[in-house]
This record gives sequence, structure tokens and C-alpha cells, in this order.
Amino acid sequence: MSITIQEKIKSDKILSTIVKNFPTSEIYLVGGAVRDYFMDKISPDRDMIITDISAKVFAEQLQKIFPSTLITLDEKNNIYRLVLKDSKNKYNPEMIDITNPVENSLERDLMRRDLTINAIALNLNSGKITDLFGGIADIKNHTLNHIEEINFVDDPLRLLRVYRFQAVLDFEIGTDTIQAICKYSDLISKPAKERVLYELMKLFNGKYTSTALINMNKTWLLEKIFPCVKEMKQVPPNSHHHLDLLHHSIEAVNQIQQLYEEADDRVKEHLDKCDFGGFSRLAHLKFAGFLHDIGKFSTWTIDKETGRHRFIKHDEVGSKMVKPILKNLTCSNKQIEYISNMIKNHIYPSSLMQEENVNEKAMMRYLRKLGDNVIDNIILAKADRLSARGEVITDEMVESNIKSLDRLMEFYFASLNELKPPEKLLNGDDIIQILNIEAGPKLGKIMQALHDEQLDGNIKTKDDAIKFIKNIKL
Repeated sequence: MSITIQEKIKSDKILSTIVKNFPTSEIYLVGGAVRDYFMDKISPDRDMIITDISAKVFAEQLQKIFPSTLITLDEKNNIYRLVLKDSKNKYNPEMIDITNPVENSLERDLMRRDLTINAIALNLNSGKITDLFGGIADIKNHTLNHIEEINFVDDPLRLLRVYRFQAVLDFEIGTDTIQAICKYSDLISKPAKERVLYELMKLFNGKYTSTALINMNKTWLLEKIFPCVKEMKQVPPNSHHHLDLLHHSIEAVNQIQQLYEEADDRVKEHLDKCDFGGFSRLAHLKFAGFLHDIGKFSTWTIDKETGRHRFIKHDEVGSKMVKPILKNLTCSNKQIEYISNMIKNHIYPSSLMQEENVNEKAMMRYLRKLGDNVIDNIILAKADRLSARGEVITDEMVESNIKSLDRLMEFYFASLNELKPPEKLLNGDDIIQILNIEAGPKLGKIMQALHDEQLDGNIKTKDDAIKFIKNIKL
């Protein structure tokens, strides 16, 4: 074992404590933690195989050493997890996964794994490295190679994991692995949706998401997970878009990532937040960027006189279309609300700022409407603009659009102290009693109209509100 890795183990308080307390046990560190060591990274997750005692007993013994919560992941296959209570990052806590080897054989266990880079084992006490499939060489060569095709059949989620690792590591996928994914892509419907969603969020959380999405499309895996991709592929480039709809959408994901990397600390801090779904806003925004134009196919028309492609109200249609897709993937209500909101409003900031003499009142109304999602929405609008460079779109048009969105962003930061939600002057029960109506869609429309008028500053008192609802025409 190299001195570098020895030193890393010594500097790892968790691993060094385990070695100190179990000096004669056959404990192997495997998977991502070992891979990350060879890439000069530190992983918060430590996967361990123990061969000489029960995984459950070992986990219980570790729990006495480390303040943690013990979770049984798979009692039948002896897989247990310790979630450490002293973790600094509550959204990505340090964990120790513990299991006994498959068929009581370390070699057989490693053979059953997905990729060679994840099938390296390190004996914590002896320092011996077991690398049966060339994983270390593949790390050095930045290559993703599978171990055996049967492993994709045993757990088809591994098909998606290949691209998740590409999104995170930017490694090339080996030719044999690509062929195997094509062969078994139909199997991706078998894993539980919750597991698929978790890998997708990891993928969208990676720096190289757009590369992974492009390559997923080449193996048909993308449209197996997102059937709407078949429709997206049918919308060709046009005078406003230099790319077909699918590649425009993937390029929007790429631009979101680039804009994030170039952004100031205020924007990065916001997009790094994990406000829902256990993953960053950036990951969810890139997810929304990939789906922001799914309403275009069903709203697509071509003007017979001018030949111009039009997609009227594709933003509204798309925001409705995406909800069952996300629900099927077991997204939470907050995730669905966020992504559908981004899709519904992705045109809003650019159209607002293109108006002649746009005033602060109109900008303030936009800020109040988007609330906590202003930064996300402006970044999406900028990414959309930068991803559409058709023949009629000049550099001056793009530059002007981006500058106006930057102006809107700065107005947001300058207005933070004024962005308190308006006082609710009338609730639903008040309106029902005043107008003598029943609860239903009409009530919802009245309440939304009243809210909008308050945002515009046209209604400031309860008397104003009562007068407004009595005269409203829907």
C-alpha cells in the first residue's frame, strides 16, 4: 500500500479508531472511499466488508464507539448502516455501511460489483490492496468499465449508475460497457422508482451532467427513463434555435452549470442550499433545465406564411406535463412544486426585462411572485437564452438579454429588505361569507387575483380588498 493512502487512513479519525479497536479483524474498506483515496479525495461514506465476524455484531460494536444511529438496510444479506451523529453536514452525513462478503468470499463479493473502480478492497489492518479487475488502472486512465454483464441483469440500476459516475467524475465509458448498456437498457424499468430517483439526483448534482445526458441518449437509456425524450427528439432546429429540442435542453443544463461556476458567492451560496429532496437547489435547477421545454412538442405549430416555429403557452403546458412524470419518479411535493414552477416561469424574467421602460414596480411584482426562487429562475432564463443561438439571434440580442437579467438579479439583491410577503387581508372564509359563495375553483381564482393586486400595490387595506372582490369579474 502506498504511503499516501497509509497516511490518509491515519488522518481519518473514523478509520484510525476502527483499526485501533479491532487490530486483528479482517476489515476491508471497499467502494467509493477507496476509489476517492486514489483520486486524492475524501468520501463521507465508508463501505466495509468484514469477513471474520457477523456484520450485525460488528455494527453494534461500532455503535458503542461512535455516537450514531444503526439502521438495518438488508437483514437477509447482512447489510447495516451507521449514520454518525457528529457529522458536520446534515444533508450529507458521514456513514459507515457494513456487510459480510457475498458467499463468504471477498473475491466473489468484488466480482458482483458494478464498475472496476468500485471493486477495489483495502485491508485496514494489513494494508493489502485487492484489485482483481484493474480498477486502479481505470482510475488513472479515467475510464468506466463494468465487471460482468450479469451484474447489470442482477441489478439494472447499475446501468444508470454508470452515467451517474460519469456526471460526477467525467470519466469515459468503455466500449464494452456501452454495448452492455445498450443490450440491457430495457431493464431500467425494474428497479424501484425511489432508487432511480436517487441516482438521477446524484447525476444532476454532478459537474458533468450534460455529458452524461448526451451519452445516455446514445444508449437509449435516457428515453427509457424519460419517455418524453422521444417527443423532444422530433422538434428540429429552427431560426431561433441552433439545436434540436433535446440537445437544446441538455445544453441548458450545461449552461446552468457554467453560470453557477462563474457566479458570485451570493448566487452560489443560494444554489448550494439543500431546501428539499436532500440535494442542492443546483441539482434540482439542472433537472428543471432538462425538462423546461417538454411542453413544446404538444404546442408546436409552423406558420405557413413565414415558416416560423411557434410554441404558444409551452411554459404553462410543460409545467402541467411534468407533474405526473415527477410523481411517477416518487419526487416529493416540494420537488414537484419547485421544478414545475421553474418550467412555468422560465420565460417570465426575459419577457419582463424586454418590455420598454420596465419599472421597479413590475420588477418587484416578479420578485414577490417567485419568492425564494428568484435566483434560480433568473439563472434558468439566462441558460435558456445562451442555449438558443439560431440564425436570427444576433450576439447583440443575446448580450442585451443577459445584461437585462443581470440587472434584474442585482435589483433582487438590492430589494431583499422589502420582500416581505403581503399581509393577508381576507382569508377564504371571509370571501365565502362576503360573496355568499362556496369553496371551489372560483374562490381560488378570487384569492389569487386579490394576492396579485396586493403585489402590485393596488390594494393596501381590508376595505380595498372587500371593494375589489365585490367588483371582480372572472
